[in-house]
Amino acid sequence: MTKERKKELLSIARRAIKGERIRTEDRGERYGAFVTLRKHGELRGCIGYLEAVADLESEIAQLAMDSAFSDPRFPPLSPSELEECTIEISLLTKPIAISSFESFILHRDGIILSLSGRRAVFLPQVADETGWTKEEMLSALSLKAGLPSDAWKSGEAVFRTFQAEVFSEDEM
Repeated sequence: MTKERKKELLSIARRAIKGERIRTEDRGERYGAFVTLRKHGELRGCIGYLEAVADLESEIAQLAMDSAFSDPRFPPLSPSELEECTIEISLLTKPIAISSFESFILHRDGIILSLSGRRAVFLPQVADETGWTKEEMLSALSLKAGLPSDAWKSGEAVFRTFQAEVFSEDEM
């Protein structure tokens, strides 16, 4: 994706959070995507779709608003906070099933764990941000899914991986 297109998508996200009406154009781009908000480097909201649900511009606008106002881990973003936030977008490849957690490559892959009707996901950049080992990441993923920390070791656990093209306002 070109630098100009990345800037355009980041602008759409910021304008959507500000409440501007976004005129989108369906260019046939279809990605799973996440929009992450960071306030002074700390997570402030992150919502996404593992697979495309709409044209990319509409999807980014909706995810930006959801990250700002509907992430259940945080109160809705105030207008003054937006100026303190940086927006990051992750465009995902289609998730693929892997035979076991051993096929998961730390720092390259995002990972999805499904077990006992529960599911959790970490984007690929989580490994870089936390410094976790593969085992620490899988334990945290299990806890995120509401499971015991060693649930990832279960023979019943199902894993899918994906990669992401990640860009943020900091880079542009």
